[in-house]
Amino acid sequence: MIKKKDVILSLISGVLLALAFPPVDLYPLAWIALIPFLVSLDGKKVRASFKLGMLTGLVYFGGTIYWVFNSMYFYGHIPAVMSALLMLALSLYLALYVGLFSALFSHLSRRSRFPALFFAPVLWVTLEVLRTYALTGFPWSLLGYSQYKFLSVIQVADITGVYGVSFLVVAVNGAIYDVADHWPKKINQMPLFDRWPLPVGLSFLAVILLFSLSYGVWRLGKDEGGEKIRVSVIQGNFEQEQKWDISFQRQIIDTYKRLTDRVSARSPKLIVWPETAVPFVFGRDEAFTAEIVEFEKKLKAHLLFGGVLEKGLRDNQYHYSNSSILLSPEGQLISVYDKIHMVPYGEYVPLRRFFPFISKLVEGIGDFTPGSEYTVMNIPGGRFSTLICYEIIFPDMARKFAEKGADFLVTITNDAWFGRSSAPYQHFSIAVLRAVENRMPVVRSANTGISGFIDAKGRIMSKSGLFVEDALTEEITIRSLSRSFYSKYGDLFAFLCIISCVLLIANNVYTEKH
Repeated sequence: MIKKKDVILSLISGVLLALAFPPVDLYPLAWIALIPFLVSLDGKKVRASFKLGMLTGLVYFGGTIYWVFNSMYFYGHIPAVMSALLMLALSLYLALYVGLFSALFSHLSRRSRFPALFFAPVLWVTLEVLRTYALTGFPWSLLGYSQYKFLSVIQVADITGVYGVSFLVVAVNGAIYDVADHWPKKINQMPLFDRWPLPVGLSFLAVILLFSLSYGVWRLGKDEGGEKIRVSVIQGNFEQEQKWDISFQRQIIDTYKRLTDRVSARSPKLIVWPETAVPFVFGRDEAFTAEIVEFEKKLKAHLLFGGVLEKGLRDNQYHYSNSSILLSPEGQLISVYDKIHMVPYGEYVPLRRFFPFISKLVEGIGDFTPGSEYTVMNIPGGRFSTLICYEIIFPDMARKFAEKGADFLVTITNDAWFGRSSAPYQHFSIAVLRAVENRMPVVRSANTGISGFIDAKGRIMSKSGLFVEDALTEEITIRSLSRSFYSKYGDLFAFLCIISCVLLIANNVYTEKH
């Protein structure tokens, strides 16, 4: 039976989790945020636990992805009530993972002699991995991202990925819960022999935390060489409704040219414009295309920009790609990357026959065609790959670019969709973990912000404000750190958590039957 106290405790956990993420950034709260929720599950059956988990998850995700309403209402032209309902539906979907966690946690907690610190982090990581891939994937607000400012802790991500950071946070929550609430109630019912898991688990967790912190301090303090390459990013700052309005074409192009002229005096090797920076179909609009090429010839630098490319006519409809385009100082098109991971309803409409009233958010452009090639681009002094829009939130995508030989990552995006919400801050923070995981700098150019530079240790070198024009230049260091374990072997740690989770559940089922 769910009591009022249980509801309040679950709500408190949801609020604490949301506050741990940007822009509030009270990241220490994440280390205790789950405790009230876990206390609320004491003695509950699976169904009641699932409901409490859904409640916590709804507050957690509602507090971190509320910006979805902004995109749907202002740019999808979906009525406010429908936009709110769709945002609620997405929050409920994400809350399902917390609900599943709480149901499994409650089931194992009642039947296992092991304390929560053993199985809680394994369950949590398994469900975060599932969320990363299920239904095209939406790994936003993974718990590990809340720690992007806790540099000494997140360094371990070059071994475990972001999931290892989530594991540590949940394990600490579980350990405090065990010591303060659950285990004292349970220990008197146990034979002396069965009491060993808690002290052993606490000792093991202490070793893991000590290793992670020591490793992080060592990594941050290790001074390694590398090569310098100067890069500039441009932030044009155009509202979403202006992006494809033909009356703003000249202003947009002139703004990017003006800001680029400002940084060219600093002799960067590469200048980066954001996603769909040019407000026309590159190559098809001959006059504007020629203007950009001629402008590039004066820069004495490589120019990378986001643009739309025509991919041909199919089923009596033109198809396009959302691409990053690299021009040489001579104005030649030398490399193109076509975005692989499309945004549902932003670049294509899934299940269109079932939701005919929902249109694609990008007006005036046909359907986008996904790319398939993990492209690595070459400029003098280094190699890089581009992630477009929310591709940066997928750990394995960035890792594949690193695996193919990129020296640094460039992410170009148009976060004008999100307005003045928490999303641009959260989007930027996610890039910090990609830098650490692959031990390479990340260069970020965003139409309305936040643009900036992150080094291979996750330190933010510089960043722009939100909804301002800006042009930043930094010397990033490439090849300063050897290829990371994560880049080589991927989500091995996460897969071990999944296997452990399956074994825990299988063992429990076997024990019940026998």
